[in-house]
Amino acid sequence: MEKPNKAVIIDGRPIGPEHPPYIIAELSANHNGDLSRALKHIEAAKAAGADAIKIQTYTADTMTIDCDKPNFKIKGGLWDGYSLYQLYQEAHTPYEWHQAIFDKAHELGITCFSSPFDETAVDLLESLNAPAYKIASFEAVDLPLIKRVAETGKPMIISTGMANLSEIEEAVTTAKENGCSDIILLHCISGYPVPAEQSHLSTIPDLAARFNVLTGLSDHTLGTTVAVASIALGANLIEKHFTLSRADKGPDSSFSLEPGELKTLCQETKIAWQAIGKAGYERKPVEEANLTFRRSLFFVKDALAGETITPQHVRRIRPGQGLAPKFYDDVIGKKAAKDITRGTPVSWELLT
Repeated sequence: MEKPNKAVIIDGRPIGPEHPPYIIAELSANHNGDLSRALKHIEAAKAAGADAIKIQTYTADTMTIDCDKPNFKIKGGLWDGYSLYQLYQEAHTPYEWHQAIFDKAHELGITCFSSPFDETAVDLLESLNAPAYKIASFEAVDLPLIKRVAETGKPMIISTGMANLSEIEEAVTTAKENGCSDIILLHCISGYPVPAEQSHLSTIPDLAARFNVLTGLSDHTLGTTVAVASIALGANLIEKHFTLSRADKGPDSSFSLEPGELKTLCQETKIAWQAIGKAGYERKPVEEANLTFRRSLFFVKDALAGETITPQHVRRIRPGQGLAPKFYDDVIGKKAAKDITRGTPVSWELLT
């Protein structure tokens, strides 16, 4: 399949190979239960150069049930010992905050949208005129949710963490069949954090080829290196968790970028995108001034008119104002058309 050439537009910003990478700062639970802190994150994301701030729309009750049975307990990892209900109760972004968050983003001129986790979340986000939707990796198998989001007709970003090929196919098909024509698939490894060697960024162009959609990266590695590298493999969008300070702790803080790192990500992904360009062998403007320093043929010994040119007369040296070195054998054995002094560039007009 050919790569898609149609841009996806979110809140007026086109996303695609012809445009700079779209950078999403994922707030997630890094507000630590404080609305004012959430609003400060929006300010910091805007200042760092991110295109969007993304939140998550759920409550503990829309995610799970309050149950202490072993199936509902987290064992190991960042959230060891929590019940699912406890984790989501601590991490959720209250519905009543959403208006203030969207208003703040609008005031600052940064796009805001969210990951809904059930239909009530979609209803809320529709009431706020969310310009796009993100389907989280864990919800990529929730086809009824994808159907509901697709019915809004707005762009849909789908993270593929943990999903196998058939599950991704089902998600894309469900989205398309229910009215979503603008889909971006994000390669994602659902680890927190992810070792760089498990990132397998080669999946990004493979997703684009298989599904004929734009692709990007939801990145849970530490730092920015993996995200920047993904641009060279065709990522059009990067999502990274974002915190004001990892020292403040929180459910997602340990694998989140701080403001200075987010700014670096925005700058370096754009540079990487600019550097890709197009395949071509024409001389680049920056090279023109250096043409003079290529090798060429010069007289390194005086030659009298009518004298036969020998290897003692001509060498292949810098600078580049003489004949190209490939003509060396053609020049040797010819005669000087006039007296020639040492340091003169070789030209056909000087030879007979």
